Amino acid sequence: MQLTDVWFVVIAILWIGYFFLEGFDFGVGILTRLLARDRAERRVLINTIGPVWDGNEVWLLSAGGATFAAFPEWYATLFSGFYLPFLLILVCLIVRGVAFEYRAKREEERWQRNWEHAIFFTSLLTAFLWGLVFANIVRGVKIDADLEYAGNLTDLFSPYALLGGLVTLALFTFHGAVFTALKTLGDIRARARRLATGLGVATAVLAAGFLLWTQADGGGSASLVALVVAVAALVAALATNLAGREGWSFAFSGLTVVAAVAMLFCSLFPDVMPSTLNPEWSLTVDNASSTPYTLKIMTWCAAFATPVVLLYQGWTYWVFRKRIGTHHLAPSGGH
Repeated sequence: MQLTDVWFVVIAILWIGYFFLEGFDFGVGILTRLLARDRAERRVLINTIGPVWDGNEVWLLSAGGATFAAFPEWYATLFSGFYLPFLLILVCLIVRGVAFEYRAKREEERWQRNWEHAIFFTSLLTAFLWGLVFANIVRGVKIDADLEYAGNLTDLFSPYALLGGLVTLALFTFHGAVFTALKTLGDIRARARRLATGLGVATAVLAAGFLLWTQADGGGSASLVALVVAVAALVAALATNLAGREGWSFAFSGLTVVAAVAMLFCSLFPDVMPSTLNPEWSLTVDNASSTPYTLKIMTWCAAFATPVVLLYQGWTYWVFRKRIGTHHLAPSGGH
């Protein structure tokens, strides 16, 4: 295996980790309006992800940095062609982070309600946009002979891309509902389990269409295996949720995210960004990569830094592993 292949796999793992962790993070943000009945329950939901949401975004920074360093042509074409969707995602992530931090700075109801609205809408929009972006990456876009994006904004909103956005929106919300059932106590826990059932069924319908479409378009044996795992994991997540086994349900919903994203990367390889104008103009792991020396240095750095990051983030989740309920909240409107 060449270092270019290794770094394609590394970047795929980073995106998988990001969507696994930030997926339920976005889902909980969406549930602040779909599930919570009052401000106290919204505070409970926000507190389930309060200690970890910013750490989850480390995976996004790592994936972007790795793409820039390992595949600069991919990074340049991707970020120039998808400028507006990425700008919207960036704005949403900034506003969302500010909302988490500023919501509790004042006790006025209107102040907190506005920031809670910001958490909901930025979580929902970002969850949709990530699916839109990755659907376009996998399906391919207009790339010319100079390896530059030659399309326009409307080209990014094909039926396939829009379906991809709906899939990530539904899947992340389901993942978040399962996480909420795992992390809460009382009535909100029971309602999260009931909501997760409906969300899981909707996710199954949308995901089946999208993943089968992806497989029919250009999938191989590896992507087919990942598709089967994703479907089986989603069914298992629904079954264990109905049985009240929240830990297993969360593990299976996470496996669904992992397998679905893995399938997209399996369908993509050896391309990193296919061209719909001419297959010979596609960006691949070979023509989009950095020099072998650069990749070698990156490999040594990653081998040292990755275990440290994983240990720290694992420790964070262990420290904040207990369930919470409305009776754990402080009397004020803060955290």
